Amino acid sequence: MAPKKEKGLLETGMVAENRRARFDYEVLDTVEAGIVLRGTEVKSLRNGKAQITESYVSPEGGELWLINANIPEYVQANRFNHDEKRRRKLLVSHRELDKLAKGVERQGNTIVPLKLYFNDRGMAKLLIGLAKGRKSHDKRDVQKDRDWARDKQRILKNG
Repeated sequence: MAPKKEKGLLETGMVAENRRARFDYEVLDTVEAGIVLRGTEVKSLRNGKAQITESYVSPEGGELWLINANIPEYVQANRFNHDEKRRRKLLVSHRELDKLAKGVERQGNTIVPLKLYFNDRGMAKLLIGLAKGRKSHDKRDVQKDRDWARDKQRILKNG
């Protein structure tokens, strides 16, 4: 469980995780990226509310953009609130941006957000992965391997 302040706000720890991405894609490489956020977005994230399951990352114009991520409106912000699904700029080094952009140009590769969290310093970070899409038969093989690993652990535990 992530550490929380008195009012139930997150200081550090996980805000949202895209568990489906590890099933649908084979993650080849991961990169930690900073996010350009507005004040109400940070407040909403501190409440632990965000969804990145249907979002993706796109390199456009020499920058990385997080598209279709849902950070709900902060209730107490009234008229100064943010748009829930706006495009958010991601902050990575030039070297990482070039590596990711070249990876996307290859057939079948995409950039998927994996985790949204606050690091030890309280900064919002997004773990993104360069991934290759899996076919349905590959997904079945992965599921079969996971089930066998779980059963094997259960057998070893029970003797």
